[in-house]
Amino acid sequence: MQHILDSESDSLQLTKRHFSESLKFPLAAVMLIWLIHLLGLILDADPGDYGVFPRSIYGLRGILFSPLVHGSWMHLISNSLPLFVLSALTFYFYPRVALRAFLFIYFGTGLAVWLFARPVAHIGASGVVYGLVAFIFWNGIFRRSARSIILALVVLFFYSGMFAGILPDQPGISWESHLLGSLIGVLGAYVFKGVLEEADLVRRPHYTYEEERPIQSFLPRDAFEKTKRQRWEEEQARIQAEIEAMQRALFWHQNTTGYFQPPSKNEE
Repeated sequence: MQHILDSESDSLQLTKRHFSESLKFPLAAVMLIWLIHLLGLILDADPGDYGVFPRSIYGLRGILFSPLVHGSWMHLISNSLPLFVLSALTFYFYPRVALRAFLFIYFGTGLAVWLFARPVAHIGASGVVYGLVAFIFWNGIFRRSARSIILALVVLFFYSGMFAGILPDQPGISWESHLLGSLIGVLGAYVFKGVLEEADLVRRPHYTYEEERPIQSFLPRDAFEKTKRQRWEEEQARIQAEIEAMQRALFWHQNTTGYFQPPSKNEE
């Protein structure tokens, strides 16, 4: 009993440790954008100078800096909570690909905006947020594991209202960042779908060659490889073999007890 309790305690400790580890990066990311916003206010810097300005050389630096700068406190607050929650979910449920997926969405969204968006300054982390929503949701479709599907449905339930943000012609909103970030998130889910997490791996018992157990199946392995005629002939042969076996058994029993002597083939 103590061994069982120790195992349960160890499992709980591992879960707590994994949970705390999954919060470090999201917390650091949110603290960084808040620190940069405060620094920008102190220095009276124009956040648009660090945004993505499509198809311009000086606008390339926005691929790195644009998710870190925001135009107002409301803009910053509206991005901070979803960025923290979605990043934490990604690092908790997909730890093996979380950092790579985040960087893929971060830089992929910035590059896509630089290539295809309107020629205005695009700032804010909303493109990354939309990318994380799409990444988590489409992981449920591509991976098809129970927990990834459940997580996708939960994210869809809480963030379904964000879909309106990808509609064009919204003043003051970089809908291109939202749309392109979502597409990059879908692409990221597809790219990393083959990297299975530990919870997705199916653990099977290992047997030696002598102990290897055959896989039981409901139907014979060659059930669909034979024609109806072949199966009928095999069934008739089986029935005939059973009849002959019964006749031999009956002959042996009656011959040894003296009750009956079967005729020879010539007498038949």
